[in-house]
Amino acid sequence: MEEAKWYIAHTYSGYENKVASNILTVVENDKKLRDLILEVAIPTEKYVEIKEDGTKKETERKLYPGYVLVKMVMNNHTWYIIRNLRGCTGFLGPNPNEPIPLTEEEVRELGVEKCVIEAAYAVGDTVEVIDGPLEGFSGTVDMVDIENNNVQVTISMFGRETSVEFELDQLEKVSEE
Repeated sequence: MEEAKWYIAHTYSGYENKVASNILTVVENDKKLRDLILEVAIPTEKYVEIKEDGTKKETERKLYPGYVLVKMVMNNHTWYIIRNLRGCTGFLGPNPNEPIPLTEEEVRELGVEKCVIEAAYAVGDTVEVIDGPLEGFSGTVDMVDIENNNVQVTISMFGRETSVEFELDQLEKVSEE
């Protein structure tokens, strides 16, 4: 069976939640679709709005109005179902009849799937920088924040101890031989 990929369904503006809900309802009612349509997402962000009177109101807004992301196995049946939902105008791609899946990089940038990275090092370990402008430098891990994908490392540069923040995958533990 083909692997499920992320596709972007185009909707009328303001219909994103309705289309997403309809997709989930169709999948729930048709057992054959449960292995074909796996996830539905509407990327949003939270922001704080400060009113004129100084009160703060936290709200959520859609990052891409008019679009719903669907992780699915694309075939004639699934294409037809999504395409013919009320409020959905088709899939994103140069040819509406042949939707193009998102690349892994696009999925990461959209923040739809969180890539879980496990750090092979802990606080106090000596690590080497394997990517970025400080590649080749080594230092000591001060803090590991897996949720936010960053690590605080103290590196000796030009005879001075400097605390630098890296992403988890930019470092490698130095083996102690």
